Amino acid sequence: MKTLNQDIKDRAFRPVYCLYGEEAFLKKSYKNRLIEAILGDDRMNFNSFYEKETDLNEITSLADTMPFFSEKRLILVENSGLFKRDAEPLPSYLPGMPESTVLLFVEEQVDKRNRLYKKVKELGYVTELGRQPEGELKKWIVRSLKQENRQISQAAMELFLNSVGDDMEHIRTELEKLIAYTEGREGILPEDVEAVCSVQITGRIFDMITDVASGRQKSAMEKYYDLMALKEPPMRILFLIARQFNQLFMVKELAAAGKGKEEIAKKAGLQPFVVARTMSQGKNFRMEELRNCLEKCAEAEEAVKTGRLSDKLAVELLITELSGGGRGPSV
Repeated sequence: MKTLNQDIKDRAFRPVYCLYGEEAFLKKSYKNRLIEAILGDDRMNFNSFYEKETDLNEITSLADTMPFFSEKRLILVENSGLFKRDAEPLPSYLPGMPESTVLLFVEEQVDKRNRLYKKVKELGYVTELGRQPEGELKKWIVRSLKQENRQISQAAMELFLNSVGDDMEHIRTELEKLIAYTEGREGILPEDVEAVCSVQITGRIFDMITDVASGRQKSAMEKYYDLMALKEPPMRILFLIARQFNQLFMVKELAAAGKGKEEIAKKAGLQPFVVARTMSQGKNFRMEELRNCLEKCAEAEEAVKTGRLSDKLAVELLITELSGGGRGPSV
């Protein structure tokens, strides 16, 4: 990202850029910043293509067109899938593209073996904009709040991240709520976070698993029905339950091997704050219990796929069994 920031600051642009990854907020932010820096308010020299609208011959034809009363023409190509399939004639065309044209690709995923990817990396700049580390998220949150003359306590920060997760767009939305809620005062406290911040579905699943571990069957089922009321598909809920048990198993196994929080986070592909709360929750389960929970999740999925149970009923029965002491052997 330093390269992007420097290019924007210096207004010295490469012929082609590719922004990819799962952090939609960052991709959108850098896309808009590049458009603004290259063109300003000029839309006469701006063309965009999205998904199935992508016509490679039209792109090269436009790229050959000199800009009108401007130094640059910008062509934006979003979610085209070109970096996962044959994208000729673009890879062959790029080396001879006019210096007055900038191509900007914004993609979900790329294949680094792809010929277009290699050519963009050779001639321009490619960067992955993925989920940000916990430390970077905290710095960003502090900077965002400072602009609104707000400060957040450490306890409130930890509760905030545990509640809203690491999706930056969701974080931005929840920060706006906090800022509005605390109008007239500077400090943001844990009770403010509890009052206004929406818990992501992953947070609700985490709380459900805590209920399961404690045998709070009624509370676990209430959370399930709440998710259903929010139009969450039962099979997605089942997937997230299974994923949480899998994370518990991985984290507990790595902790038992003597790994620290940072190393566990790296090996498990989780944020450190997620590892911390998962380690805490894992104390309520034994390894064999977690294995059996994962098996029961697989059995519930199989029951739906074979038509023996409806998806809604399969998840209901799973939660009922796990929270009613049916987690399997406690070894």
